[in-house]
Amino acid sequence: MADDANAKQCRKCGRGLPLAVFARDKNRRDGLQVHCRECVAEYSAAHYRRRQEAAGRTVREKTDVPAGHKLCRTCGEVKPHGEWHRNATASDGLSTRCKACRAVQSRRDHLKRQYGITEAVRDELIVSQGGVCCICLAAVPEHVDHCHQTGRVRGVLCFSCNAALGQFKDRPDPIRRAAAYVEGIAWKPTLVAPGVYQLPS
Repeated sequence: MADDANAKQCRKCGRGLPLAVFARDKNRRDGLQVHCRECVAEYSAAHYRRRQEAAGRTVREKTDVPAGHKLCRTCGEVKPHGEWHRNATASDGLSTRCKACRAVQSRRDHLKRQYGITEAVRDELIVSQGGVCCICLAAVPEHVDHCHQTGRVRGVLCFSCNAALGQFKDRPDPIRRAAAYVEGIAWKPTLVAPGVYQLPS
C-alpha cells in the first residue's frame, strides 16, 4: 500500500496508510508529516505524561468508553448517558458528574449551607445518639434538626419526629399539652370568665 499514490508508510509504526491519516506539513516534499496521526497522538500523550509526572502532578489513565456511555471522574465508573443530567454548555451536552455523584455532592453542600456542619459531624451526632432518633429512640435518624431562632443543630431525627416538631412549630407548650393529652391527663381548657379560658398546668 505504501507504493500506492494514495497511501504512505508511517515511519514510526511502519504501516502503509491512506494519505488522509497524515497531518499536513508544508516543509515536507509531499506536504504531509512522516508519522500518522495515531502515532503523533500517542507520542504527544506520552510526552505530556512525562512532563506532568516530572512536575509532580497525577495524570489520569485513559479509559475506553463505549458509545452512548461516559466516564464519571468522581466515582470512576463508566455509565450510560441516561445516568447523567443534561448540560447544554458542555461539549457533549452532559454534566461533568453522574446523577449519583451529584446527589451525594448536593447533600454535602446542603448540610454545609443550611446547618454549617459536615457529613462527619452529622455522623458523630448519630453515633452519640446511639444510632437512633433522639425522640422516638427507635427509627433511623436521617434529618438534621436545628433551632430556627439560633440556628444551633440539636440532633438528628427520623422523618416522623422531625415532621411532628415542624407541625408544632418548635413551641414547647403545645408539645407538653400534646404529651399530657396522650397520657390521658385532663387537657381541656376551663372557662373562668366569659370568653376567657384557663389551660391546665
